[in-house]
Amino acid sequence: MFGRRGANADGLQPRPRVPDLPSRPRTPAAAPAMPAQAAGPRPSEPGPAEPAAIPESAPVVPRPIAMRSANVNEAAPRIYPLVLQRIDTEVAAKLQRDELSRQLADMVSEIVAEQRINLNQAEQRQLVTVLLDDMLGLGPIEPLLADETVTDIMVNGSKQVYVERRGKLELTGVSFRDNAHVMSIATRIVTQVGRRIDESTPLVDARLQDGSRVNIITPPLALDGPTISIRKFSKKGITLDVMARQKNISPAMATVLKIAARSRLNILISGGTGSGKTTLLNAMSQMIDPGERIVTIEDAAELQLQQPHVVRLETRPANLEGKGEITIRDLVRNALRMRPDRIILGEIRGAEALDMLQAMNTGHDGSLSTIHANRPREALTRLENMVGMAGVNLPPRATRQQIAAAIHLIIQISRMRDGIRRVVAVTEIVGMEGDVITTQDLFTYQYEGQMPDGSLKGTFVSSGLRPHFITRAEYYGLDRALLEAVG
Repeated sequence: MFGRRGANADGLQPRPRVPDLPSRPRTPAAAPAMPAQAAGPRPSEPGPAEPAAIPESAPVVPRPIAMRSANVNEAAPRIYPLVLQRIDTEVAAKLQRDELSRQLADMVSEIVAEQRINLNQAEQRQLVTVLLDDMLGLGPIEPLLADETVTDIMVNGSKQVYVERRGKLELTGVSFRDNAHVMSIATRIVTQVGRRIDESTPLVDARLQDGSRVNIITPPLALDGPTISIRKFSKKGITLDVMARQKNISPAMATVLKIAARSRLNILISGGTGSGKTTLLNAMSQMIDPGERIVTIEDAAELQLQQPHVVRLETRPANLEGKGEITIRDLVRNALRMRPDRIILGEIRGAEALDMLQAMNTGHDGSLSTIHANRPREALTRLENMVGMAGVNLPPRATRQQIAAAIHLIIQISRMRDGIRRVVAVTEIVGMEGDVITTQDLFTYQYEGQMPDGSLKGTFVSSGLRPHFITRAEYYGLDRALLEAVG
């Protein structure tokens, strides 16, 4: 497979099912930076555990991700450049990980013997894992991506990597060699989705192949080195029933939310950063009929809908000449020409609010979106302000009338101080009284205290009010179930 300096043209003897591949030129390209600490063997992938409360006083200490011997730490920078001199990295990147691992194992064993480096078989296997992660994956953070208990990965420069587990931040023992190595990983991420990261574009939203959301910001904006923030996509689908079992919502709330989605209500999911808005949106979307045509619109595609008829749209940044940008608003307008049954907007954050409201008011019932806000009433205020960003001179009353006519339900979700995400309010928009949008709470979460283990104690309380959308639920034959859930 690989060509080697001083070897025959065929290089190393290929394995029977791998054809001979071209050797690397004698003047090798610049090698990617070698991480000072890379991960050991990939951990197994257990199913995600239910969120457990962690005492607020728990200390934040570095958590070792993979133990590696000092010999490997010392040998890795020496062996890595020698390996790169003997392979064609472009060809190697096209191989499956298992086959490349076998080929690298032979090469590492040969180099260790040539250089008289003292590594046992276990240490050589660790070194092969280091090489694989850097060639095919994201280097030192590969084990974090494989760890199902990790929900967020935050790289703050080359020497500091935090993760979030069960709603709490932990400092890991993972590090990169230098900022150049962090930049090489960042570049690999963005090029996979056709974007770029450099001094002229130091801020990028992207995604990984598994759907995980990535934000990258580099110098000169990030003063302490390149910063990578990864919101991991859960490999296990989260449903409303799962959320009820995990105490994120109550069983009665789960029933009402299912009925709301099936009754084609326009729903706005409100919450702070990292509160679980997208997870809840994915769970709600599972109630959509498989026969409907759904158009999703996002800055960086991360929604994972299970229906067969889904059209996924994603924004595009401007090119080097400052042209070719496609915004959320452009995509919302175009979606209206695509005959959608439902439009799902990943997040409302600007002038597209007006276009989304108009879509909801013109026959596209059952649309879903998220918004950053701390309370349902604040979500309405933010939505009104965003409509003003569209440059259309609408009186405040007219804007509020559009909002009241378009939005049926606001679901407020929050990450609470014990690390558990809970739906703290399900608020229905009733109509208008004068210039004020009127609402009523169907459910609220009432805090009652703290348990000895640090978790919060509280209950999900129904207001007992008759839902305003009962007539709509009756049309779909769900009115009796709705009354039982809120009663």
